[in-house]
Amino acid sequence: MRIAILPDAAAIAGLAADRIEALYRRKPAFVLGLATGSTPLPLYAELVERHKAGRISFAEVSSYNLDEYVGLPRDHVEGYSNFIHRHLVDLVDFREGAAHGPDAWTGDSHAAAAAYDAAIREAGGIDLQVLGIGSDGHIGFNEPAGSLTSRTHVGVLTEQTRRDNSRFFDGDIDAVPTHCITQGLGTIMEARENLMICTGEGKAEAVRELVEGPVSQRWPATILQMHPNTVVFLDEAAASRLEMKDFYREVWEKEQLPL
Repeated sequence: MRIAILPDAAAIAGLAADRIEALYRRKPAFVLGLATGSTPLPLYAELVERHKAGRISFAEVSSYNLDEYVGLPRDHVEGYSNFIHRHLVDLVDFREGAAHGPDAWTGDSHAAAAAYDAAIREAGGIDLQVLGIGSDGHIGFNEPAGSLTSRTHVGVLTEQTRRDNSRFFDGDIDAVPTHCITQGLGTIMEARENLMICTGEGKAEAVRELVEGPVSQRWPATILQMHPNTVVFLDEAAASRLEMKDFYREVWEKEQLPL
């Protein structure tokens, strides 16, 4: 796990987009895992601008969302498939049908979860997965105390997660679904590269556990300590509770030097 502490979300978006652009130049037909929520929006906006500038194309790319709510109408504005189309897919040159998400409208969410996990594997696996972290340490919708090796599954959203997400539902926690389909931690760990983006003081405790705590079901994101190719991008607020910030800054700076 490599740690980059940067001034703000714009700086994070630039460096994260650099890694995606580099992947595109190595492998134009790459498989991209996409997170939702407010944290990755600056990254997606940066990718749209780079596409407009001719620096990156998504014409051969396939994408797979981390998760989807169960219980929202298919056309609900806060559904995650609609979110990704609104903020990225429809603004660049994805092929029709190349952007995928769990099908939460089949009437059998457990079967849909298994089918989605199989589809990711059939696509060759995810080359690069964009991730965010919840204030309780969840990634995707893998809540505390769940399996560290889980596959894509139906999950129950905790009250804390629903409270955090109620800002997208006019502050009404009762409007936030109680269930979802989410990639499991075992599925996420199979991605070849993970880009974790954490911003804001509200994520500082989770970041401290992610980076400096033990691997634990209490903080699901800590499983990423076991991943061979994960970069964690932090702003100053998210990094504020880390004890070894000077060390991380020194290592990151020296890693950027040519060898």
